[in-house]
Amino acid sequence: MLRIAVVEDSAEMRGQIHDFLLRYEKENGTELQVSLFSDGAEILDRYRPIYDIIFLDIEMPGVNGMDAAEQIRAWDSEVVLVFITNLAQYAIRGYSVRALDYVLKPINYFTFSTKLEKAVQMVQRQASGQVVLRLSDGAVRLETRQIRYVEVQNGVLRYHTELGEFAVRGTLQAAEAELAPYHFVRCNYWYLVNLMYVTKVQKDTAVVAGAELQISRRNKNAFMAALTDYVGGGG
Repeated sequence: MLRIAVVEDSAEMRGQIHDFLLRYEKENGTELQVSLFSDGAEILDRYRPIYDIIFLDIEMPGVNGMDAAEQIRAWDSEVVLVFITNLAQYAIRGYSVRALDYVLKPINYFTFSTKLEKAVQMVQRQASGQVVLRLSDGAVRLETRQIRYVEVQNGVLRYHTELGEFAVRGTLQAAEAELAPYHFVRCNYWYLVNLMYVTKVQKDTAVVAGAELQISRRNKNAFMAALTDYVGGGG
């Protein structure tokens, strides 16, 4: 079952999106649990990271969709965000909150279902595996989605994670083989990056969970191809 939230101030539009979700559920046999919110403040009130996908109208009175998305992303690194807007340029800022896509109004079912399918694929691809790190004083079990990037220094692997940094002896080649199924890609000789945390690429630099990591000339084509595939919903 997928948990989906719709944040839209227009009751008519909320109803239309809800109907589209029910139609998608029936046509695809995908069980959906849908929650409807009338504005950004309503979904932020006592927010818990229980949703797989959130559709957010950008233009709403009070707390607009972009402001709500920034707060949601601060609390929830995994939920897939899709904006609803009248003008495409309003969604450009969505890159800063790792929004997957946007839906232009007026909405038709074909376009909406295509965007929804892309979001569903993203949720499926974010399904996490686990790794166990053998530390000098014990061990820690991590979900792969908790790992932002892995760095190698003098034969020591440093796992930069949501829980902090963990250091173990090993090779980046071994870590790459273990993490490759979960969309980890090298940006250079020293770093292995979880693509879900890439928020920006500028020239030869990738911003990964706030850290600026160099993209080497040797790895650039493969890295950008993998990132494009990941963001675009490819397999």
